[in-house]
Amino acid sequence: MLVLGRSQVEALLDVDSLIDALAPAMADLSAGRASVPARVAALVPERDGFLAAMPGFLPSAGVLMTKLVSLFPHNDGTRLPTHQALIVAFDPYTGEPAALLDGTAITAARTGACSALSARLLAREDATVLAVLGTGVQARAHARAICRVRPIRQIRVAGRDPAKAAVLAAELSAVLESEVQAVSSCAEALDGADIAAATTHAAEPVIRRSWLTPGVHITSVGYNPAGREIDDATVTEALVCVESRQAVLAPFPAGSNDLLMPIRDGLITADHVHAELGELIAGSRPGRTTPDQITLYKSVGVAAQDAAATALVVASAREQSIGEDITLR
Repeated sequence: MLVLGRSQVEALLDVDSLIDALAPAMADLSAGRASVPARVAALVPERDGFLAAMPGFLPSAGVLMTKLVSLFPHNDGTRLPTHQALIVAFDPYTGEPAALLDGTAITAARTGACSALSARLLAREDATVLAVLGTGVQARAHARAICRVRPIRQIRVAGRDPAKAAVLAAELSAVLESEVQAVSSCAEALDGADIAAATTHAAEPVIRRSWLTPGVHITSVGYNPAGREIDDATVTEALVCVESRQAVLAPFPAGSNDLLMPIRDGLITADHVHAELGELIAGSRPGRTTPDQITLYKSVGVAAQDAAATALVVASAREQSIGEDITLR
């Protein structure tokens, strides 16, 4: 069995290749060719955390895998990330365990890459201003990935802690060609932004309709069982796209409060979800229809994304003879 650590996974995972690989994976998911059941979780209430299992079979990539991912929000500000994960890949012909790899790096990369894919599908082609809300791992992944699909010239970073926002802005300035600046509020970051990436653990919305510019594309990946990132007015007005209707509308721990709450309150119905990314890719549903339309991609994360990333990492590791082979028996 091949074993790959986090630094090896990070070195092997090419963002451009991952964005491209996620398109057929999302198409397979929407067409029913991939087997991706809803995630389940064991709760750790005294830490407001949980351990979730996310199995998936992606035939087009030849990957059968499962991810075990923990979400412990109180790790924020410590040496440990809030999300930590392992992935085990199995031989899809025999069921034999084939690879064990760090899933924390894959979770960060595939989430940002799929948001970038949503921007490729839905954001205006002339989008140049990106608002990044949040200062953690996903904020970094989103800034880097979205710059690969749109000509971003300016990035504004906003977070609860101004010092962290300043650190992230300096870090991104060193690796991206865009002008990057830390700003004092989410409203300031969103004013005039063409793309907004919400990557927070917010209990109260960090994206509000009154702060948005016409034509903005929003990506929202934050998850907090006690709250949401997007306000009702934005959700009701936006063209809403998701990875999977089944996943985003499922109860905890799979679904999204950003959609479930306005459905519960009678503001929208489940039919308000316009399309899955896979339907946009296949052409069975249209994307943006006007320059001023607000588009929203709400992500809850699905195993098909992890499977696509795992396929790339394991193939590259085998080609380059990277990693350690161990025998379990």
